[in-house]
Amino acid sequence: MNSEESGNEHERRFHGDAARLRAPDRIERLEVARVVALSLEGIKAASVLDVGTGTGLFAEAFASLVESVAGVDTNGELLAIARSHVPSALLAEGPAEKLPFPDGSFDLVFMGTFLHEADDPLAALSEARRVSRLRVAILEWPFKEEESGPPIGHRLRPEAIEEIASKAGLHKADRISLARMELYRFSRQE
Repeated sequence: MNSEESGNEHERRFHGDAARLRAPDRIERLEVARVVALSLEGIKAASVLDVGTGTGLFAEAFASLVESVAGVDTNGELLAIARSHVPSALLAEGPAEKLPFPDGSFDLVFMGTFLHEADDPLAALSEARRVSRLRVAILEWPFKEEESGPPIGHRLRPEAIEEIASKAGLHKADRISLARMELYRFSRQE
């Protein structure tokens, strides 16, 4: 569904306190170090794009393991915070549905708890595929009602993520259930 069809453009995006995005309990819940390691597992990645980077939490973790990191987000205020945490990263303001990078710019494109917020998930994944060389990794909330995270109506069913990824030209590599999250790793279809 695109934003014109839903009539609710930007409704699902994060509108909370930026400090919450780097709270220790959130970092633990997201298993940042484990997710980064699993996202890179089995590929030789020198460059990573963090789509929906927010305050740069994942970009910062990737920066310690790869040669170059970039991030993109629509929220300039969050990008300013990200710049303070990851000064070496190339950070750009823009939507996931129109990434400001050439084809095949990154070995890995990562979306951390972002896809459910995209105005057009198919366009966002199509763009992720376009700028990736090896893999697209997606960290998402499980499809169940929980005290933390987005409401169930904003979450994506695993089947929906896999279907959208397939339509975007991605091949399902695997889905990894973490303690509180789901990690999907897709490779490019040629």
